[in-house]
Amino acid sequence: MGVNISDIVLSKKKSLKDFKGKIVAIDAYNTLYQFLSIIRQPDGTPLKDSKDRVTSHLTGLLYRNANLLEVGIKPIFVFDGKPHELKKRTIEGRRFIREKARKEWKLALKEGDMERARSKAQQSSRLTPEMVSDSKTLLSHLGIPHVQAKGEGEAQASYMALKGDVWAAGSQDFDSLLCGAPLLIRNITITGRRKLPRKNVYIRIEPEIIALEENLNSLSITREQLVDIGILVGTDFNEGIKGVGPKTALKLIKKHKTLEEVIKIKGWRIADYREIRSIFLEPDNVDDYDLSWKAVNAQEVKRFLCDEHDFSEDRVEKAIKKMSEAKKADEQKSLDGWF
Repeated sequence: MGVNISDIVLSKKKSLKDFKGKIVAIDAYNTLYQFLSIIRQPDGTPLKDSKDRVTSHLTGLLYRNANLLEVGIKPIFVFDGKPHELKKRTIEGRRFIREKARKEWKLALKEGDMERARSKAQQSSRLTPEMVSDSKTLLSHLGIPHVQAKGEGEAQASYMALKGDVWAAGSQDFDSLLCGAPLLIRNITITGRRKLPRKNVYIRIEPEIIALEENLNSLSITREQLVDIGILVGTDFNEGIKGVGPKTALKLIKKHKTLEEVIKIKGWRIADYREIRSIFLEPDNVDDYDLSWKAVNAQEVKRFLCDEHDFSEDRVEKAIKKMSEAKKADEQKSLDGWF
């Protein structure tokens, strides 16, 4: 879920083609949860193989990466490491929501309410260690690099962007901005038409880019103050102050300069706020990572997806062909640059 500061953030609509030739570090957990939520049957059941193993995440990784590579985007997937102790309450809260949604999903199915069933099923998505392992295996077969973070994947992706090893961080959450990512791309893995839950209304989801420096200048604040705003609103590590949204938090920080001063004047108590600050401003990152793209191992991809997980061989071959051609075109472009 992350911190919600959308009300004060400036973003620009883009198309995937605008990111041609760019390296983007994508928050893997964030993306896999999107695939598990969206890629489902009409009654909400996720895609599964003959052994009853969920494959929605693998489907998303295969076809979305094919589309990204086709337009010239070079993705890197960054996986979360061990969650911080302060995140335990958030994790427990999400687990409770998932279990409640699962029960409501089954009830909706029993009552024949397919639309409600699908909506509740999406909220019940669960990412298991086996799914994470399979995702890494597939990415390796596809020749797409992935990085294992020590802690938060978004912090690692942001660090890589700050170092200049990648052009932008890709995530739905705004935490990347608090972590210092110069550029954040949202909706890079879920573009297209989406139906609003319980409404006969469709919206067009398009990629959008958010520049940290532009936003800090527009809001007349520092990144440290942006982190303080996030803490007031609420993050994965604290609940925030009830009734305080991003606009109110912005006013308070701009008026009183620091979170300490706001807390003192308002008489509020925010436990561990200094430690939460350090999670965003001084994360423990990994420096040793390999960002080399390799050729698609077609034989291993087909063995893994078709033989092990019952994917359609024809569809898998088409995706492999799309990715292979995209990589060849990129290699040729790099070679032409020498002449």
